[in-house]
Amino acid sequence: MEASSDFVELLGPDLSVKILTCLEDPSDLVRVSAVSISWRQFVIANGLIMQLWHRMFPDVSSLDGIFEVKNMIDGMEFKADDSTGSTRLERDHRVYAFLTRGLTSYTRKDCILDAICASSTDNFPEESIKNTLEPGDFVDHRTSYWSSKGESDAAVPETLIYRLAARLCVISEIHVKPYQAYFQFGFPIYSCKAMTSMHGHMLHQEFPMAQENRLQKFKLPEPVFCIGEILKVELLGRVQTQETDGLYYICIAHVEVVGRLPLPAFDVKILESGKCILEYNPDAAHCSSPAKSS
Repeated sequence: MEASSDFVELLGPDLSVKILTCLEDPSDLVRVSAVSISWRQFVIANGLIMQLWHRMFPDVSSLDGIFEVKNMIDGMEFKADDSTGSTRLERDHRVYAFLTRGLTSYTRKDCILDAICASSTDNFPEESIKNTLEPGDFVDHRTSYWSSKGESDAAVPETLIYRLAARLCVISEIHVKPYQAYFQFGFPIYSCKAMTSMHGHMLHQEFPMAQENRLQKFKLPEPVFCIGEILKVELLGRVQTQETDGLYYICIAHVEVVGRLPLPAFDVKILESGKCILEYNPDAAHCSSPAKSS
């Protein structure tokens, strides 16, 4: 490409950066860096892929470094202790490019791996939180739901704790289905007044919940990048009493988390300080990924 017709040289570095930071799709920046050697160097030197990553996930403040487990990406070798500026920029560009592509490939509904515990359970294990992993109201001809203990105070909240399918996960929606007790008079629905969620110390938006026996879908204002596998679903306020004891209960039939999981090559190491190191293992990239969900 002639220098006189080069986009970056014609507009200058400052204006070029402003234009390229308007791109919202990581794939577009990867394509820009593939135009020529000079364009690639420009994208890398200005950390444009990393800037886009932090615009996509502004809550990620604990990701303080990149570390290649095998130190190899596309035939280029990086030593873990190599602090050379150009080498670090090159490494960050490649890993963030792979990671953003992996996390924006498709959305799936099976981001929950397991149910860990609930703040209370009325009858264990018959009404365990494990039942909320089942999409149907009935399993093996038995009703399937989680029930809290009864409370005289309708304001007492409950918490459901789940393990996500990966230590890195981008959550976009949380779906909750309140349980309807068909075996009780009037078929009461034991929903809560509102739902919110938390990962780490970050509390997400509060969503009002309808007293209806259907899968209610709560879309987060922005996709949230979760590190560390654990997700807490907070159930706020009680609306239904049980006729036999007059106490307020919350019962949930099903919970699912919609989001994106990374490619198998990526993992995260959580340090004692609370900071995180992103690990890239190219050998794992050849492993098959779980089937995607629509």
